[in-house]
Amino acid sequence: NVIDPLVVIDKYGADAFRFPLAALAAQGRDIRLSEERIEGYRYFCNKLWNAYRFLAPHLGRGAPLSPGQRPAPADLADRWILSRLQEVVGSVTEALEAFRFKEGASALYQFVWHEYCDWYLEMAKRRLTEGEGPGAGAARAVLAPVLEPVLRLLHPIMPFITEEIWQRLPHAGESIMIAPYPRTRRTQQDPEAERAMTAVMDVVTAVRNIRGEMRIAPGVALTTTLR
Repeated sequence: NVIDPLVVIDKYGADAFRFPLAALAAQGRDIRLSEERIEGYRYFCNKLWNAYRFLAPHLGRGAPLSPGQRPAPADLADRWILSRLQEVVGSVTEALEAFRFKEGASALYQFVWHEYCDWYLEMAKRRLTEGEGPGAGAARAVLAPVLEPVLRLLHPIMPFITEEIWQRLPHAGESIMIAPYPRTRRTQQDPEAERAMTAVMDVVTAVRNIRGEMRIAPGVALTTTLR
C-alpha cells in the first residue's frame, strides 16, 4: 500500500513499525496498515521504556541474586506475576514454533501492558515506598527478574528497544541477541495465586466502574462492602 517503510521508521521508530506487522500477521488476512496503527504501537514502546524507568532507581538495592537464582516471594502480587510470566513464556514459545506470530505478539502485548504495567507495577509502588521494609525488598527482587525474560521474549519482534533496556538491567552475556531464549519454570507456576489475584482484580475493577457510573472523584475515600 502507500506506506513507505523508511518514512514510517524515521517517524515512529523501527520497533513500532515491526510490532504491528507481527501482531496483525494472521493467516489468510490482508493487513490494512496505517500510520494510526503504528503510532498506537509506539505507545507500547513508551510503556515498556517507562516500566524500566520506574524500576531503574531500585536496581542494585538489597541483596543481589546470584546467576540463575529466582526470588521466593510471599506477596500475592509477586507470586501472581511470576506465575503469569511462566504462562506467557509457554504460550509465546508455542506460538512462534507454529509460526503464529499474531498470537505470540498479542500475548506479549497483553502481559506487558495490562498485567505487568497496569497491575503489578501499580501494586508494587505502595510497597516500594516502605524504603527498606520486607515488602519493598520482595518487590525489588521480582521487578527486574520478570522484565528481563520478557525483553528476551520480545527481542525477535522489537530488537532495538529490548537490547537498549536489557543492557541497563542485571544480565549475563554481551548481548540480548545471543542470550538464551526463556524456558518455562514449572516451580514458578502458581494456579492458586492466579485465582486469588483474579478475584482481587475483579473487585478493584468493579469499584472503579461504580466510581465512574456514580461520578465519584478518584480522591474520595470509600467504604466498600464485599459479599
